[in-house]
Amino acid sequence: MKKILLLAVICFTTLCSYAQFESSKQVYESPKLKEAIRTHKLVAILPFNVKISYKRPPKNFDAAANRQQEIQMGKNIQGSMYTYLLRKADNYTVSFQDVEKTNVLLNKAKFTDSLEMHTKDEIAKVLGVDAVIYGNYDQETTKSEAGAIVTTALLGFGSKTGEGGITMQISNGADGEMLWRYTKRMNENLLSSTDDVVERQMRKISRNFPYSK
Repeated sequence: MKKILLLAVICFTTLCSYAQFESSKQVYESPKLKEAIRTHKLVAILPFNVKISYKRPPKNFDAAANRQQEIQMGKNIQGSMYTYLLRKADNYTVSFQDVEKTNVLLNKAKFTDSLEMHTKDEIAKVLGVDAVIYGNYDQETTKSEAGAIVTTALLGFGSKTGEGGITMQISNGADGEMLWRYTKRMNENLLSSTDDVVERQMRKISRNFPYSK
């Protein structure tokens, strides 16, 4: 009986901590947003800038390999976001450029490794789009995979193994001005994939997404 009660308390505490942590979000809308998006027809999604950190770095931590993982995750988020928006294309007032085309054009212009060195209107001109979606994602792992597996086995679902935060922005292609910004913190767990993270966030973002009909 004591074990069942303890397990119930752990489950309740875990769920409460999830709800509390994931309740934090901020949305900014430029006074020019509504006027600007009326002229938008094609929007590009850029690779996200990703930062992966560890509360306690794992053994044999390789900084170069970690950086490659960050770059790959940035492209994964870009691709997952495009897939999500494509699935719900009828809900939006604009079309989204195929991310493969976006990345080819960025590579041809030699922008791929220096996006932060170019203004958003410069990038939009190279891509031939009316606006660009871009952002940051930071992830800090706070629990070992082994510890997460044990907790998952006890509770029956993926437990919190870290914390993450996503910032998504839209800038006008004509002048590079930021029109919209969404920021939210969230929990991570052992079972989360990039697709899962984007799916969860886009469901929340869709309530405030400026291109929604």
